[in-house]
Amino acid sequence: MAKANADRLVRLDLNNPVFQDNLLALEKQERNAVLDTLDKLRKLTWNQVYRDTGLKWEKILSVKPPEGIDAIYSLRITRSRRATAYRQQDFLRLLTIAPDHDSTYGRK
Repeated sequence: MAKANADRLVRLDLNNPVFQDNLLALEKQERNAVLDTLDKLRKLTWNQVYRDTGLKWEKILSVKPPEGIDAIYSLRITRSRRATAYRQQDFLRLLTIAPDHDSTYGRK
């Protein structure tokens, strides 16, 4: 069953208010780069997300996830920014777009 889930297409959840605030606060060029990445993500299977070297999907070990969430992950959303998210079944639930690399991992 795990293999079958990994072969399913990613479904995006962009409803987190913090993610929305972060996205809408970006300059137009960077916001468009985020939208390009989101478009790419929705066309990938979960296996492809895990293996995509451009996204650099990685588990964040320095931040304890909230109750009910297995783990928080980081992925490259633009050349200079990373997003935080978690997987819930087929959904990629986006949480934030970090202003810089270190803040993604709870440092600074």
